[in-house]
Amino acid sequence: MTAPLRWLALGWRDFTRAPGASLCHGVLVLLGGFVILAVTARFWYLLPGAVSGFLLVGPILATGLYELSRRLERGERATLMEAAGAWRRGTRSLVWLGLILVLAGTLWVLVSAVLFALFVKAPITDLESVLRHVILSESSNLFPVWITLGAIGAALLFAVTVVSAPLLLDRDVDIPSALVTSVRAVGQNPIAMAFWATLIMIATGLSLATFMLGFVIAIPVVGHATWHAYRDVVDATGLPPRA
Repeated sequence: MTAPLRWLALGWRDFTRAPGASLCHGVLVLLGGFVILAVTARFWYLLPGAVSGFLLVGPILATGLYELSRRLERGERATLMEAAGAWRRGTRSLVWLGLILVLAGTLWVLVSAVLFALFVKAPITDLESVLRHVILSESSNLFPVWITLGAIGAALLFAVTVVSAPLLLDRDVDIPSALVTSVRAVGQNPIAMAFWATLIMIATGLSLATFMLGFVIAIPVVGHATWHAYRDVVDATGLPPRA
């Protein structure tokens, strides 16, 4: 049960050992969030789905952070250049995983838009109307339905990605094997993984509450911690390293 707290502590340690490269990842996610806000400023009904869908691709956005932690663990240099090099080491598998996550995020945006069209009859023209008619659900039951479907989808995606991305980076395995390994890791460690998911949700919620500024710190720390979660849960010593 306490293992996720240790992962976070190790994630913070790696963050302080490679602050520049780690912060770059957080800043990039922050900028991506601002772009989404700018786009949805004209289409407010897409805002909840777009923001939550963007967060679904988090596991692949943290690939460079996994590489930094991997190199720190081996006593090697960990800079932004090495983080970028991680994509060359596992390009095909990581790109396919990224496409799967992007597809999942896009599908969730579409589902959210359909739900808004079905449940919300009032026009959504600004942030206030989003809060009133979607979040507070004054005129519909949209928010409970949206939260339930989102929780189910997020849980499934968490199960298949919690350790699959760092595994694909570290070892020469195919995507189905990585996804199955991730699901098994969750199935064999349900309490610890549920606690880990809760900590990630708390970090995400706090980051959103600070208008996404919290992601500058949360993304690097959680990304580094995910590497240590993978190392703690998965015994990959019998698998060939990714060249």
